[in-house]
Amino acid sequence: MRAKPAGVVVYETKPATEWILGGPVQKVSPKYAHSVLQGEMNTRLRAWAKGHGRVGVEWRFWVTPPGEESRYLVPDVAYLSYARLPREAREAAQEPQLAPDVAVEILSPDDRQSRVAHKIEVYLLSGSALVIVVDPQERLVRLHDRTGTTLLGAADRLEHAALAGFSLRLDEYFAELDT
Repeated sequence: MRAKPAGVVVYETKPATEWILGGPVQKVSPKYAHSVLQGEMNTRLRAWAKGHGRVGVEWRFWVTPPGEESRYLVPDVAYLSYARLPREAREAAQEPQLAPDVAVEILSPDDRQSRVAHKIEVYLLSGSALVIVVDPQERLVRLHDRTGTTLLGAADRLEHAALAGFSLRLDEYFAELDT
């Protein structure tokens, strides 16, 4: 595992702070829609991931795009396979020094598109296979991988090779907002 870069300051804040576009950015305090969709995604992914890997919310990852310095990002929900970080590596799992296999970002009204685009790029360059961006207002999901972007609507299912065997009906997922 790589050591954290010398001289890097970790901003311990609540909500968490990430390193985006060359500087610290505190995560937006989520509202109800964000919270509900984050919880539902976490629940569904945790059930699927049993035996495959770890799933967590607001989990800090040290990521290093090729030729760049390490920095930390905190996805809303993340999946990290045991194939990439073994089950026995409990201490290393506390703050993994690699990108998650899958990062989920749930948009908040205050999110800036430039920051979201930067995070997607950094995740993919650092080794993530998939970045899922959920838009609660539009009830859309965008799947970003190394081949491009796929747009899904409420009538679709969230399925991807990076989550082999996982399937989420998006109409059911977004229906959680109506409760």
